[in-house]
Amino acid sequence: MTPPKFESMTISELARAASVPTTTIRYYERAELLMPSSRSAAGYRLYSKAALERLRFIRAAQSVGFALDDIGTILALETSGTTLCQSEVAFILEKRLAETEARLRDLKQVKAHLSAALTQCRNSNGECAVIKELSTKRKPRRSR
Repeated sequence: MTPPKFESMTISELARAASVPTTTIRYYERAELLMPSSRSAAGYRLYSKAALERLRFIRAAQSVGFALDDIGTILALETSGTTLCQSEVAFILEKRLAETEARLRDLKQVKAHLSAALTQCRNSNGECAVIKELSTKRKPRRSR
């Protein structure tokens, strides 16, 4: 595979360089996180090395739990010339951490219910008590 030309890459070259499908790049464009630097005479999107770096940043930020809104906020701070303010990034991190902790609590409850249901299922004599119980149970409201 030949390395991409960094002066300008097509969307497929950018996708290959970043190991993402072109649909991901188009999605980020619709979300206004990534834009082509120009278009070719034939109308193809062209991207710079900066777009590749930005795409890699977006993917890395997502992999550690940042939502696209968070990433957009951070990128807006960067492109506005504002130094990344510790307090603004810390606020985003605190929010994501609190959400992650809430999801972990929810998952622990799900684990406990599944474990109890499995025990109940293994101890049943014929009739499936798990199906009967779930059929009559109302879906609990999630606390946020």
